[in-house]
Amino acid sequence: MLIYIIAINIACFFIMCYDKAMARAHKYRVPEIRLLLLAAAGGSIGIYLGMHILKHKTKKLLFTLGVPLILFIQIIVFRTLH
Repeated sequence: MLIYIIAINIACFFIMCYDKAMARAHKYRVPEIRLLLLAAAGGSIGIYLGMHILKHKTKKLLFTLGVPLILFIQIIVFRTLH
């Protein structure tokens, strides 16, 4: 389980890097729903770090509220399971 969490968060951070690069180049972007689904699948830390380190999607209310909420819920679920 820990390996999965680490791997998906690293992948999500690099997906945010890719999306930021594509935004700058005005090319195909990663759909927002896909980013949110990846966050919900366990990659919320990677998405959150990507948002703040890259300053990407920080003006989108869905992301500024949604990703921390997903992370909060995941922490609660993880703590109750362990």
